[in-house]
Amino acid sequence: MADGALARSRADVAVAITGIAGPGGATPGKPVGMVCFAFARRGAATHSFTRQLAGDRADVRAASVDIALEGLLRLAREP
Repeated sequence: MADGALARSRADVAVAITGIAGPGGATPGKPVGMVCFAFARRGAATHSFTRQLAGDRADVRAASVDIALEGLLRLAREP
């Protein structure tokens, strides 16, 4: 998704997030709180990782936003 955002825009950095914030939607192997992140920068390799976040739906969503914004800031600061 992050690569697609770069390919379809004039942006230099992109982030993609997907996961299970809850309270429902969990499946075996995909528990509530599992969130996947991808960060892309034009001309560089895309980096992705998965985190298991604790809390209710609001907690998972808030933590996901924090992780995404921190990652984008870090990516934008790279030379």
